[in-house]
Amino acid sequence: MMSTYSLALHGGAGTITRASLTEEKEKAYTAALLAALTLGESVLKKGGTAMDAVTQTIISLEDCPLFNAGKGAVFTADGLHEMDAAIMRGENLEAGAVAGVQLIKNPILLAKEIMEHSDHVLLSGRGAEEFAKQQKLIFETEEYFFDEYRFQQLREAIHEGKIVLDHTETTENKKFGTVGAVAKDVHGNLAAGTSTGGMTNKKFNRIGDSPIIGSGTYANNATCAISCTGHGEYFIRAVVAYDVSCLMEYKGLSLQAACEVVVMDKLVKLGGEGGLIAVDAAGNISLVFN
Repeated sequence: MMSTYSLALHGGAGTITRASLTEEKEKAYTAALLAALTLGESVLKKGGTAMDAVTQTIISLEDCPLFNAGKGAVFTADGLHEMDAAIMRGENLEAGAVAGVQLIKNPILLAKEIMEHSDHVLLSGRGAEEFAKQQKLIFETEEYFFDEYRFQQLREAIHEGKIVLDHTETTENKKFGTVGAVAKDVHGNLAAGTSTGGMTNKKFNRIGDSPIIGSGTYANNATCAISCTGHGEYFIRAVVAYDVSCLMEYKGLSLQAACEVVVMDKLVKLGGEGGLIAVDAAGNISLVFN
């Protein structure tokens, strides 16, 4: 048994400028991230699994309106909330993912249920909601997901005719986004999870990289566990999470070096903004964003 464990989390990519971040807001974000981290760490400290630590960390962030996941999910063009999530286990490459679901309190729990209690990896929309009901997961009302700040973001995006990344600096559009966590437990196993509300004013049931295994979320004990955040279309095209793992597996790169090649070079050339959190088999952590 290894004695060490590692855990990293993110509340989204992007820059929140000093001008737009009040001291009060900064304290709220820091406190929310710390609460989630502490919850995840308490699992690992007791010898719990990386999978459980990642799940608990993400539930905590989904339940906080500050982040674009769960309760804080941004509005679609139709004034609804469509959420995506994925989770993956490094020891056997088991994975579960969900896309475009509404009113589910914790999409990360649905992803986990799909992994553990279905024959599938990715479920979407109504079918995924039907499965959630069978698994007795909690559904909330529209009111639960309503956030005045998020609603103003939607009105602005519609007014400007734009689909907006939740972390892009427009006039008032300044909020963290997608949430994720990666962990290595004392048994040497890795896990990764990601959850998101997607983009403000998104149309046509758009799905980003978060629920796509190998793009936004990936875990393999032989290499690393990764959760991405940023402009999802680019992360899908670049197969970001798996690319980092491949650079480690086939080229022998270190975690940090592999992350930097993908995020600082390959993604930048495509025009993709964002970053990722990663942990390797030795417990090293990398937090790389462009």
